Amino acid sequence: MAQQDDLDLDVEGGSAPKSKSKLFIIIGVVVLLLGASAAATLVLTGALSGDEEEVAAAQDEGKGKAADKKKAKKSANKAPLNYVPLDPPFVVNFSADTDIRFLQVTVEVGTRDPDAVDKIKEQRPAIRNNLVMLFSSQDPYELNTREGKEKLRAQALAEIQKVMKAETGSPGVESVFFTSFVMQ
Repeated sequence: MAQQDDLDLDVEGGSAPKSKSKLFIIIGVVVLLLGASAAATLVLTGALSGDEEEVAAAQDEGKGKAADKKKAKKSANKAPLNYVPLDPPFVVNFSADTDIRFLQVTVEVGTRDPDAVDKIKEQRPAIRNNLVMLFSSQDPYELNTREGKEKLRAQALAEIQKVMKAETGSPGVESVFFTSFVMQ
């Protein structure tokens, strides 16, 4: 009977290191996956991408504190972005020789100048006129691509800034957003 107990103890003792090593491997894999997912999240959200100056300062000092201070100063100096919708949505016709005949696009503009919000609203008829002309002159097949939409967005920003500069003396708008974009 004593031999059987000794035998059982040996069997249990032999399996414990295997299960512990498997446990350590599993824990290591889980930690590795968590770290990889956290890093991927930071990269994809842009939290790890900084200005070149910030990255260089962080590398020179060996600490992230300098980069954090610069980032805090930049965000303190930069006002929040105000969004101004150009309602109602724009609806324009394309030329009759295409299969795609209509474009409906909802546009919002972004400005950091609080005074520009009211100026944009005052100049809305002129802005809408220029954007209708711009949108209706586009090639619908080019707008099917992301590059075409980005190009149109840049052209829309230039048109809006042209109107604002002519009427108020400053461009006032720093970005344009298409919040809806439908072609039929």
